[in-house]
Amino acid sequence: MSTALPNYRRKQIRPVWCSGCGNYGVLRGVEKALGNLKVPAEQMVVVSGIGCAGRFSHYLNTYALHGTHGRALPIATGVKTTRPDLTVLVVGGDGDSLGIGGGHLPHAARKNVDLTYLILDNNTYGLTKGQSSPTTPWGCVTKSSPYGSPEDSLDVLPILLAYDVSFVARTTSLRIEEISAVVSKAMQHPGFSIVHILSPCVTYPVLKQKALRERIEPLPEGHVPDNKAAALQLAYSSDPIYTGVFYSIQKPTLDARLRHLQESALERYSAKGTPPSIPSLMERFL
Repeated sequence: MSTALPNYRRKQIRPVWCSGCGNYGVLRGVEKALGNLKVPAEQMVVVSGIGCAGRFSHYLNTYALHGTHGRALPIATGVKTTRPDLTVLVVGGDGDSLGIGGGHLPHAARKNVDLTYLILDNNTYGLTKGQSSPTTPWGCVTKSSPYGSPEDSLDVLPILLAYDVSFVARTTSLRIEEISAVVSKAMQHPGFSIVHILSPCVTYPVLKQKALRERIEPLPEGHVPDNKAAALQLAYSSDPIYTGVFYSIQKPTLDARLRHLQESALERYSAKGTPPSIPSLMERFL
């Protein structure tokens, strides 16, 4: 009996990332996660934004939607709300997710939308030729900051924990097996899950592979993921940079809350003896 994983790679479209780009490792890790979970390709939607990470949805043999800049998350929320039976994966870069799209994060978190968001972070706007991004370190020389970036960089994981995203993890493109394991856990989590993936850009190496490799290490043994205070303390560490599942809690999803509202409304109308209908609902607003 064959133990080969299902092939989720879209054969008609070849990746156009630069040779050595960390996103190749992320793509392979996600493919392995989907294969291990045996996610039916026809029951999955991948939504992506703009930039190098925006190409991600093109390369998986699933339903896909390449959205506009910073709007992948609200699009995916609409998909999941309309079709809660589908598995929804969202992919964005650090600029797309934390810059123009950053305002959507707290609202997806408070809704607890049942989807998984992969933030591919290379500390730069790679596709538009190396400008500073929200995660570019202070003082770093880039195309848009030739004398050094005058801004502090966003500390991603503490922000996600402050928003109470119900599943927060971090890994790197240097560890394909770890990507597979962490993404598998994220996709199995009932609620809003975010995996922050450090993925160095080889063309504009603000985030350098060698330095990253020397600083990363797994979360300490015994870390309890439902302890937000402990997760915050570990998230603020920059040397080492910890990887793994920092935070994971259970709370009602948006779909569960919407179903509860729907059932409550139906009970209210049934008690009045009048079956609900669109015209009867509309009459209330005439």
